[in-house]
Amino acid sequence: MAMQKATLSAVLAIAVAGMVATAVGALVATRTISNVGNLQAIGVGVYWDSSCSNAVTSIDWGALDPGASKQFTIYVKNEGSVSVKLSMTVGNWNPSSASSYITLSWNRENSVLTAGSVVSAVLTLSVSSSVSGVTSFSFDITISGTQY
Repeated sequence: MAMQKATLSAVLAIAVAGMVATAVGALVATRTISNVGNLQAIGVGVYWDSSCSNAVTSIDWGALDPGASKQFTIYVKNEGSVSVKLSMTVGNWNPSSASSYITLSWNRENSVLTAGSVVSAVLTLSVSSSVSGVTSFSFDITISGTQY
């Protein structure tokens, strides 16, 4: 009877150790993904500050873990003389598979911006928790203002 208890205790200890090793292995397997996105503005100005003195040419998103998202606030200025409708496109993904796991969105799609006005915009980059095969990536962001 004492032998069976010792054997049962050893089996439980090994099973618990296996679960701990699996959990630790999962933590070690997580990784961060680095990116810098290049930004081009067409028909509008894009700035870091509401006074529109510091132009945005790229966004350093830093390192992101799978399942994470990060936000930046930028300021878009209609530098023309007519109202424009805002839109954003993302392209030139490298590697191309990154677009299957990573998305960029913003809160100003189809917003109308009158001549000379400035609006804040929040860009949100999200990385899927199931990201696979991507350790770093890059893409181009284009923010456009088309006559409305």
